[in-house]
Amino acid sequence: MTFITWAHVPVSTQMRRDHFTLTVDETGAVAPPTLVLAYEGPAGSLTDRLTEDGGLIHGELLDASFRVLDADHDGDEDEPIDAFAAGSGVFSLTHRLTGEYILEAGADPADVRTLIDAAQAEGGSYRIRIERPDEEDVVFVTEALLVYDVDGNLRRKDSLIPSGVEL
Repeated sequence: MTFITWAHVPVSTQMRRDHFTLTVDETGAVAPPTLVLAYEGPAGSLTDRLTEDGGLIHGELLDASFRVLDADHDGDEDEPIDAFAAGSGVFSLTHRLTGEYILEAGADPADVRTLIDAAQAEGGSYRIRIERPDEEDVVFVTEALLVYDVDGNLRRKDSLIPSGVEL
C-alpha cells in the first residue's frame, strides 16, 4: 500500500481568490485606468509573492490575464460567444519567466471589459494597483491583458495586446 503525504503549508502563507476584491477605476481623474486589487488576506503572504531578490518584482516580469469561468451561451455552435457576457471569471498575475502564479482574484467580466475599453481609449496602457494592509500599495503599469474563453482559448480581439507583440 502506498501512502501519499502532503506537505503542510502554514495557513499564514496561503492566499485565496476570496482574499482579493477587484475593482476598476476608469475615471478621467486617473489616467491611465486602474485595476485595483484590495488584499484582505494573511499578512506577509502577498508581499512574499511580490518580492524577488530582496525587492519588488519588476512590472515587466508580470503577465496579466483574465479567464472566463462560465459563459451565458444557449448552445448554438454557430453563435459567437461573448467572453464578457460570462457570469464570472478570474484575473491573474503570473511571473513571466517562471510561470508561477503571483495571485488570482475573482473578477466580474463587465469590470474587465470596462478596463479594456478605458485602456484602449487612453492609448492602450493601464495600471494595476495592489492594496496591502499595513503596507504601501504596489503599482505596475502594463499594456497587456490576455483574455481567455471558458475553454482556455486566447480571445485576441478581446485582449489588450501591445503593437509589435507576437503571440
